[in-house]
Amino acid sequence: MKSLEELRALREKMKSQIDNRSVASTDETVIKVGMATCGIAAGARPVLDALLDEADKRQLHNVSISQTGCIGMCRLEPIVEVFQEGQKYTYILMTPEKARKVVVDHIVNGNPVKEYLIGEQ
Repeated sequence: MKSLEELRALREKMKSQIDNRSVASTDETVIKVGMATCGIAAGARPVLDALLDEADKRQLHNVSISQTGCIGMCRLEPIVEVFQEGQKYTYILMTPEKARKVVVDHIVNGNPVKEYLIGEQ
């Protein structure tokens, strides 16, 4: 930090990310990232950060992004679950790049990324 303005900008960015982690209402999209030991070891932290960054960049206020414990499929970690309009989409073997694509294609444009979904490989 070299200035008060940089500190304020960082505060606003973090506040926006915290807002994205809040509990979603019924009309919101909920995104959960498996952050148990296996998920973290497989790279879930950068995936979570990419999701938060992309949602913040696109100012998606109807999206709740948070971490969860073990999803139960350790060999397929990192796993991202998207709950939208009564449906659950389970994305597997995620990377930060794939996470950004899910936000753009699925969350923003409404087109699930089928090649990343469980059972589609």
